[in-house]
Amino acid sequence: MSATELLVHMMGSVALLYWGIRMVRTGATRAFGAELRRMIAACSRSRLAALATGATVTAVIQSSIATSLLASAFVGRGQLSLGVALTIMLGANVGTTLAAQILSFNVKALWAVLVFAGVALHTASGSGKLKGLARMLIGLGLIMLGLIHIDMAMAPLTQSAVFKMVLASMSGAPVIAVLVAALITWAVHSSLSVVLIVMALAAAGALPLPAALALVLGANLGGALTPYIEQSAALPAARRVPLGNLIVRLAVAVPLLFVLAPIVQGLGLLEAAPARIVINFHTAYNVLAAIIALPLCDRLADLCFRLLPDPPQQIETIGPRYLDESVLEQPSEALADALREVLHVGDKVEAMLRSAILVLENDDQKLMRQVAAADDEVDQLYEAIKHYLMQISRSELSEDEARRYVEILAFATNLEHVGDVIDKNLMELAAKKIKNQTSFSPEGLDDIRRFHAQVVSNLRLALNIFATGDIPLARRLLAEKTALRDIERVAADKHFERLRGGRIETIQTSSIHLDVLRDLKRINGHVSSVAYQILDAAGELTGSRLKRDLE
Repeated sequence: MSATELLVHMMGSVALLYWGIRMVRTGATRAFGAELRRMIAACSRSRLAALATGATVTAVIQSSIATSLLASAFVGRGQLSLGVALTIMLGANVGTTLAAQILSFNVKALWAVLVFAGVALHTASGSGKLKGLARMLIGLGLIMLGLIHIDMAMAPLTQSAVFKMVLASMSGAPVIAVLVAALITWAVHSSLSVVLIVMALAAAGALPLPAALALVLGANLGGALTPYIEQSAALPAARRVPLGNLIVRLAVAVPLLFVLAPIVQGLGLLEAAPARIVINFHTAYNVLAAIIALPLCDRLADLCFRLLPDPPQQIETIGPRYLDESVLEQPSEALADALREVLHVGDKVEAMLRSAILVLENDDQKLMRQVAAADDEVDQLYEAIKHYLMQISRSELSEDEARRYVEILAFATNLEHVGDVIDKNLMELAAKKIKNQTSFSPEGLDDIRRFHAQVVSNLRLALNIFATGDIPLARRLLAEKTALRDIERVAADKHFERLRGGRIETIQTSSIHLDVLRDLKRINGHVSSVAYQILDAAGELTGSRLKRDLE
């Protein structure tokens, strides 16, 4: 191979290895995600149970990073104590070595069988759990295929004097090796990928064993650093789990850096093959960390509390409440979280709509500013929901999940438009009324109140329809939309009658009065759209109209 061909071959092999690991993780999460989450939530009976749970969950999903994010989410919601979560992470660190142990043996030839079985199962099955299992099989096959191609690329590299010199230099600079491996692990979000590549390099004789062990330490530290960086924007309660795990791994790794050569000799007495020495060290390091730290988890939790204390004043945070990043690879659960967040937005929009009538009635400028601030928060939540949904869309969605995805995004968009109408239109009309120092006639204000009350009622009905998908309620909302047109027509007729009668207040506020009714009608149109989605999905619409039997 030329140097260019070799580089491309190596890049493709590493990408294949990384993608295989990702497929195993996503497949396991989709097949067993709910059960694994329940295991974590229920493992506070004893420390040994927590340790075993962490090892089991991570052995299945092959990602201690994912386990860390799950445990952090439970701690952040107060469903798990920090000491138990740290114990789970000790088990997770051990569990993540299982796949490396298996792949260090001569099992790579099974890749074709696993890929064939996975594709056949995925094609034949209709269940999400079986499809997840199929992804795991395909992922395992791709991991093995990636390792085969890395071995092939290593053969010519081992003959390169420059390559040997670069890798050999790491033996004399273990700290640099640790930092390089930690950086690569953070970049690819997979310590297993880095450990397997190091194993392949050592097996090919391209990497001195002391340098290989230093790289393994770096991969483990990078695997602990990644979830801490991922949680940098979270509350301290959620960030303490990855911090504690990072402290444990760092405290055990630093002393080992000074005795790598004796460790190589000791492990060589057990199994002399370089690949086995690398993988046995990976396992021994994590087992040693678990043994040392298990009795100290409560003290470690206290240290994490001191390093990351709670804010002095607990105030309501502005931002999403329910968008849990740890369930993004479980589309059904992630969509449920997105739905809850949209309902949260709906509550805020309803509060804005209720405040709008008070501003129009009482010329309350302070309340007007609060409505503007609430609209800014609605916009922020809408952007967070869109970003969350975009992340969900990267997963393979079933037909029902894809339909629910569209419904959630559409209703969130309509709620954001409602917030804009309230802030940019109704509040602008209120500001104009205040500036002109005018007042609605008592009869005109009563008409606006009645119209507004109906729109608020329809908004609440729309939120219930969105949450439940109830078809009779959707029919009712469309009927209410028709009734609102009648209310608008009556209110407009009464308004023009007062104009013909020469009522001063009516003349002064005529354009504002009609514009308020128009904007409230626009709001009702946005919230009523959810009924069309539900009825259309149920096949109860013909064209743009309800079927005759619904009239």
